[in-house]
Amino acid sequence: MLKNFSASTWPLLQNLRQYQASALRLLRKARSGPAASLFLKEWLVRPGAVGAVWPSSGQLARLMAAQISQIGDGLIVELGAGTGVVTQALLDAGVPANRLWVVEQSPAFVQHLRHRFPALTVVGGDAADLQALLPANMHVGAIVSSLPLRSLPANTVADVVLQWRACLSPGANVVQFTYALWGAQEALADGFSQKSVRYAWLNVPPARVCCYRREQADIGLPQMGRLPD
Repeated sequence: MLKNFSASTWPLLQNLRQYQASALRLLRKARSGPAASLFLKEWLVRPGAVGAVWPSSGQLARLMAAQISQIGDGLIVELGAGTGVVTQALLDAGVPANRLWVVEQSPAFVQHLRHRFPALTVVGGDAADLQALLPANMHVGAIVSSLPLRSLPANTVADVVLQWRACLSPGANVVQFTYALWGAQEALADGFSQKSVRYAWLNVPPARVCCYRREQADIGLPQMGRLPD
């Protein structure tokens, strides 16, 4: 009996050890890295808006970037970029700098991102005003969001998702991560269907990456334009 118990729990123990090692690496970075220190400072000042106590791990960032590797034309809009971990993963995945449009609400993060990625367009503003922050008549090919939808006020989340529905054409993708490892994202139930789910077990804490497909455009809801031919 004990032998069977040990054999069945060995994969779990291995995963816990990997998670512990990942957490220790992040703690070391927090003591020595300016980006992690900035992230922690912003979390202390604005915990509800930041929604996490550590920057996203490389594993989580790569999982998010991989969901849009087959994207066609249009802008790739990143929301809630923080210190730029996912931003770097998107560039590493082949997203051209001139097609990546970064939106961040925190002035401190905006300054950091502009310094770290001088070739990118980094816009300071609220995702609930997304259409006003994007160039006119530009098609949005995908949205990659690190916004803490589950911790933001319900009316704010409704405004953000309404902007997504207006900006995206049918067939376009939204990539959203959450620390809730199960359960539906109710805010995306109207106008989106879930395509895939991936898990970043070594992130601190573990995270779920969901990719959603924009369904048929809403009648009467203004849509953004497409890129000119």
